Order: sequence, then C-alpha cells, then structure tokens
Amino acid sequence: MNINSTSKTILIAPLNWGLGHATRCIPIIKALQENNYIPIIASDGIALELLRKEFPYLQTLQLPSYQIEYAKNGKNFKWKLLQNCPQMIEAVLEEKQTIKKWIKKYDIDGIISDNRLGVFSQKVPSVFITHQLNVMTGSTTWITSKLHQHIIKKYVECWVPDVEGTPNLTGKLGHIKKAGFKIKHIGPLSRMHKKETPKIYDLMVILSGPEPQRGFLEEKLKKEMLNYDGKVVFVKGIIEKDQKKEQIENVTYYNFMNSRQLEQTFNESEMVLCRSGYTTIMDLSKLGKKAFFIPTPGQYEQEYLAEKLKKEGLVPFAKQDDFRIENLTEIQNYKGLPQFDTPFDWKELFEVFQKKNSKD
Repeated sequence: MNINSTSKTILIAPLNWGLGHATRCIPIIKALQENNYIPIIASDGIALELLRKEFPYLQTLQLPSYQIEYAKNGKNFKWKLLQNCPQMIEAVLEEKQTIKKWIKKYDIDGIISDNRLGVFSQKVPSVFITHQLNVMTGSTTWITSKLHQHIIKKYVECWVPDVEGTPNLTGKLGHIKKAGFKIKHIGPLSRMHKKETPKIYDLMVILSGPEPQRGFLEEKLKKEMLNYDGKVVFVKGIIEKDQKKEQIENVTYYNFMNSRQLEQTFNESEMVLCRSGYTTIMDLSKLGKKAFFIPTPGQYEQEYLAEKLKKEGLVPFAKQDDFRIENLTEIQNYKGLPQFDTPFDWKELFEVFQKKNSKD
C-alpha cells in the first residue's frame, strides 16, 4: 500500500452477530487499502478476532459488546432480543462516547458502520452498511423497519450490498420505494473468488451465528453425518487461537478457516449445507455454488431469505428440527444462486470521505 501525506484514516466497524458482518467487511477493508486509505478496524468478540486474523498488521480497537443472545427455543427469539434491549441500548450509548474520543485520538477522517448503531459522528462523513432496510420481526416488522430507517437517516449514505434491480438477492429486505435518505446499492460483497479446481469433497458444511443455536445445529449435523457416505468437510465456525483439524471416518472437522482456506474449500466442494445468512448467500452467489439452507430458528430474516430463494427455484431449505441428510437430494432440482457481474468503482464510492468535515 502506498501511504502518503494525503491518506485518510477510515474507521470500519462491523456488528458482532455471528461472522457475517465481519467477513463482508473484508473486501471493503482491502479496497480501502488499495485506494490509499488507512483502515482502523473496530468491533468486539469473534468478529474482532476474525478480522485480527485476517489483517494482523492493521490497528484494531475494542468496542462495547451488544451482548446479543439467541433463545434456546427459536419461537422465543424476538422476546430474547427484547430482554437484551437494555444492555444493547447501554452499549450503543457507550459506543457513541467512545467514537467521540477516537475521532480526536486517532485522527479519523471517515466512518463505515456495518449495523453498529452507535458508530457515527457528525464531525466526519459516516456511512451505514445494511442489507436490511426493512427489518423482519414477524407482526412487528413495520415498527422495527421504521425504527431502523430512522437510525439510518442520520448517516450521509447507506450502502446496500445487493443489486438495485431484479433479479436480486435480498428482495424486500434491501429494497424500499421511498427511503428519505441516500441509498447506494453496491452489489453483493464477497471475499471469495471462483476457481476451477478438482472436487475433493462431496459436501461442505459451514456453520455460523451466535450460540446456542450454532451449537445445537452442530450436534444435530454430526449425527446426520453418520448416515452420509460421501466425503465431507465440516467447518464449525468457532473462532479460537489455533486451528484444529480432526478426521472422523469420512468427515474432516475444522473449528474455523481463514478466508484463503475457505475460498479453496468452497471451490473444492460439490455442494454446501449452511445457514441462510445473507453473507453466506453472497459468497455462494459469487462462487456459483449449489446449496441447502437451514435457517436459524426464529430469525425472521434468514427464514424470509430461505423462503424467497426456494420460491424462485434457486435453493431448497428445511427447518432445523425437520432436516434429515436425505433432504440433500433436493438440491439437484434447484438452479442454484445467480452470479452477478457487478464490478464496482470503489474510488468513486469512497469519494464520500473526501468531503470537508469539522473535526476541529
């Protein structure tokens, strides 16, 4: 990276909710570096750990945790989030105060917040990333959507990682008729690249998301693997200090993989079994992979995306309790996700950070 006196420092802060928000920031961080910006990464928990492993040479900062927890029973998902609201609001308020200090301390020229509600400043251009202009919460969707849109309005721009027209990946999540704020659809974001490689695995299983649901699915799928004859690679999605690998009959288990290893393994696998989280969907689209989805129980967004893509004849899915390994045969009846050729002008996108601000 060529750093000179004109380089601007950009704080990029993904939400720590599973790994998706962190991983989709990876191509943005790389693009910032390629365009002569200096990224500072800020998050907490496993999201921060993952980005530290990806960018060990970049400065990283710790933000307060939102303490997001899943209910053990998916039906109680919404109520668990409501219970967590006081801690979440406290974290957002603490986040706002922290950002004020960091703007001066680290001479920050711009902010990119991926769904972190308190990462914002009126003193420097602040951008919000989300694929959820509408926030699915069942019967309360209209309220949560309006609240989310009200928060987004304070940012100078909102970047939506999807295409503007149809076909698209997010449907009504990432598309609204009247926004009242500046939206840029920047195309699907993925750290992955499609490669022509020999197929080594019949099935790749990749898990993600907060506990306890990640662990519940891991235990269920371990049992289902006993009835599968093909060669399997199973990535648990547990970020730890050291990578662990374990071979049990036809299944190779990893606790986690870095981006380079994941990209290689995706390309070496015939099909993928995973959650219907949006970042995973973007990765599968970029790689042109056929998949089977198991949405996180009670998470309306993942359930909506799984239903949308099944209805369009692209990817089958099953509820967590209903899934059986035999369901994978359904994949052959579906087209797989479309690939979008959307080369994006990062230099033009980042021009928002060239605007004058009032840091002083």
